[in-house]
Amino acid sequence: MKSICVYCGSSPGTDPKFLAAATACGAALAKAGVTLVYGGGRVGLMGAVADAVLAAGGRAVGVMPKGLVDQEIAHRGLSELHVVASMHERKLKMADLADGFLCLPGGPGTYEEIFEQWTWALLGIHAKPCGFVNVAGYYDRLRDLIQHTADNGFIGQAYVDMLVYADSTEAVLDAFSAYVAPPPKWSGAKP
Repeated sequence: MKSICVYCGSSPGTDPKFLAAATACGAALAKAGVTLVYGGGRVGLMGAVADAVLAAGGRAVGVMPKGLVDQEIAHRGLSELHVVASMHERKLKMADLADGFLCLPGGPGTYEEIFEQWTWALLGIHAKPCGFVNVAGYYDRLRDLIQHTADNGFIGQAYVDMLVYADSTEAVLDAFSAYVAPPPKWSGAKP
C-alpha cells in the first residue's frame, strides 16, 4: 500500500480520544511510508491527521472542491492540494489516488464516503480494502447495523466480512496488507 484515503470528521468530536486517534493515524501513516489522501481540510480530525503526517515527515495529499477552498478551510501546508469542481469529482479523485480506505470517527460525509467505496468494492469496481479505526467503540453500532443488513438477506456475509475493524491505524494497515477481495457480487462466483 503506497497511499491510504482517510475519511474522518471535519470536527474534532466530543471525546479527546478521537483527536488522539487522528494524530496517531497520521503518525502511523508517515512511519509506514504511506501517503495520506484525504479531503484537504485544515479543520477537525481531518486537519489533525494531515498535521501529524506532515510533522512526521510524511506526504499528505488533499482533494477539495473549489467552493470549500474559497471558504478558507483548505490546508495550505500540504504536499499537494488538488482543487476540483464538485464533491463527486473530489470523491472520484480520492478513490483514484488511494490503494485503500480507512475511516476514523466522523459524521454523514464520512459515512457516505466509506459506504460508496465499500459498495464499489463489492461490485468489483475496485478491489481495495475498506476499514475502520474503531476508536472507543465509535463504530460498534454501525457494525451491528451492517450485520443486521446481512442477517436480513440484503447483502452476503462475505461482503460484511470484507470490512476491517481495529482499534488502531497500525492494526488496520496490517489487515490491509493481507486483504484479499471477495468475488464481485454479480460475478457468479461464490464468495
